Amino acid sequence: MSTGELCIEGLRAGIPGREILQGVTLTVRSGEVHAVMGPNGSGKSTLAHVLMGRPGYEVLDGSVTLDGIDLLSLPTWQRARAGLFLGMQHPIEVPGVSLTRTLLAARAPVADDGSHRPEKEMDVRLHDEARRIGFDERFLDRPLNVDLSGGERKRNETLQLGVLRPRFAILDEIDSGLDVDALGAVGRRVEEATTEWGLGVLAITHFRRLLNVLHPDVVHVLSEGRVVATGSSELAELVDRTGYAAYS
Repeated sequence: MSTGELCIEGLRAGIPGREILQGVTLTVRSGEVHAVMGPNGSGKSTLAHVLMGRPGYEVLDGSVTLDGIDLLSLPTWQRARAGLFLGMQHPIEVPGVSLTRTLLAARAPVADDGSHRPEKEMDVRLHDEARRIGFDERFLDRPLNVDLSGGERKRNETLQLGVLRPRFAILDEIDSGLDVDALGAVGRRVEEATTEWGLGVLAITHFRRLLNVLHPDVVHVLSEGRVVATGSSELAELVDRTGYAAYS
């Protein structure tokens, strides 16, 4: 099982002319689940985009490291190769590119001594992960996310997580669009990954319902671009009862 840390220190970032993140600091260790909650416009999705290197955002100050590797100096694909995964809030369609080809391209390179068969290995893992989360296997041969519902796309993101086995996952509202059964399957799979290979998780969510399945070790409340409260799972229960007014 891998061990490591994703360290965010004093992160200030935004879009041209507007600072959104105003000094975010938190550390996620291997095997831990950190939940980030907060009202609309608090900077939750901006945090996910900046960590993964989405174009259009400017980093003004601070650092982000994965086991000492400076992620902010790397393009997105190298951040992924370093072990960072983003489960997108709104997964996009990629017509003409199959899920299998996408994952073969995304996986870390391996030395090929002639006996390694990456496509066969990928096919086995794909079907295994699909069964684990109840993802219809007929979708595996389609172009990425084409003709999938919102909930199916979120299962697809979870399937990719299970196949690629990154070191740290940023899950941007992985629960949106999921019915109760799908939420249970997705939440359980992510939690199992924290013990299977030591996945560290930064789960961004509006609602406590995800955290009833994916049990957080730490909960952070983000408001106006700052972490204004940090605590245990009881903090999520308090926010669920009282809302965010006390943190604005």
